Amino acid sequence: MAKCPVCGSPLDWRELIDQMLTLEDFSELLKSKDNFINALENFAFKCPHCGEEFYGKFLPRDEAEKVFDLLNDFKGSIDWEKKKVRIRLNQLLALDKMLEEWDKRVKTGKF
Repeated sequence: MAKCPVCGSPLDWRELIDQMLTLEDFSELLKSKDNFINALENFAFKCPHCGEEFYGKFLPRDEAEKVFDLLNDFKGSIDWEKKKVRIRLNQLLALDKMLEEWDKRVKTGKF
């Protein structure tokens, strides 16, 4: 899971995307994975634990791509009026990872 590159504290993807919702064209970013990733990598996030800023390029790209997919797969995942993400992205990412591991074990026969 994503960690602050400054203090090492675990980060909540929902809080990170909430910070990005301040971008005027965020809804347009959800139409293209490449544009979303580019915007994320160049966005300056503020760590809720240490208060330091860091760029999204230091976040795990594979998780960022899955976050993009989750935001697009779940209709109503963003409350545009309140500028808040409604779904629990970290839990969905963890579930996705567990399912990937299960698929690997099933395919290789290692239970």
